[in-house]
Amino acid sequence: MSVQERPDRDTLASVVARLAALIGSEGLPTGERAALRRMVPGHPPPLAFHRVAIRMLPDGWERQEDDWVAILAGIALMSPGAHHPGAGLGAALASAGFSETRLERLLSAQGQVRRLLLLRAARFLVAKSHPCDWAEGAALLLARDPDRREALHRRIARDFYRTQDARRSA
Repeated sequence: MSVQERPDRDTLASVVARLAALIGSEGLPTGERAALRRMVPGHPPPLAFHRVAIRMLPDGWERQEDDWVAILAGIALMSPGAHHPGAGLGAALASAGFSETRLERLLSAQGQVRRLLLLRAARFLVAKSHPCDWAEGAALLLARDPDRREALHRRIARDFYRTQDARRSA
């Protein structure tokens, strides 16, 4: 059973919210947060990742470990205040001045390239002090169904262009 098919308490949004709350809290030692920030998908994760993963990630997370490494690293990079439910990824990127070309590369990328580009987008957002809904960022990496993935791409692009158009007309 995937995280998106579980009862409400284990939806992707609720998992991400709990992760963001933990990573951004004073309850997580500074050294562990720093270790999470330094993670790179494709490289062995630190013990701090496993401590969080075993306690908080849904069953079967190991099958998508590199995706979860990127998600936790992105949240840690932007913490505290990384996760803002309802602040769609596309809208946040447009508000921060992310380029259309970079968005296109992110949405068309696969696998390791997609993970790295999402982390670059996270660094961009933190530099511009723009939080986003990390559930959408997580879904961008975790979605395996082509139809769900395409629907997510359309939603991110729609939010990006609507926000970009609103900024231009303001």
